[in-house]
This record gives sequence, structure tokens and C-alpha cells, in this order.
Amino acid sequence: MPITTQSIHEFNQDTSRAKRAVARGPVSITDREATHGRMTLAEALAQPEAPDFNFAPPRAEGLFRKPDLL
Repeated sequence: MPITTQSIHEFNQDTSRAKRAVARGPVSITDREATHGRMTLAEALAQPEAPDFNFAPPRAEGLFRKPDLL
């Protein structure tokens, strides 16, 4: 399901366009102009053709020590 992004200016000029877009999927209203062709993280993850991947972040070992309560 694609995410539609509109600037607040576009929304104010044509709210019915946003209403139609909501029927197709999520709509993001920004208070800045378009992202100049760059994709947001939400848009990247919402792509149906995006491959699934395993994410195993490294454990934070040795960064913490036991408190000295004496």
C-alpha cells in the first residue's frame, strides 16, 4: 500500500485530493515541501517488492558495570 506525501500547501489547496488518497492508503502531510525525490523510511518499508531481511543487532556486552553499593 503506497504512502502519499503532500505538503501542507498542497493539502490546503486541494483537500479533496487528500481525501481520495486516504481511500488508497496512508497520507503524510508535511509542513515542508516535498523531500526532493528521496524516500522516507516508512515508504521504503511499505514497498511490497522490498525484500524481507533478518536484523540481529549486536549485543551491548561490557558497556555496563555492576553498581558499587558499599
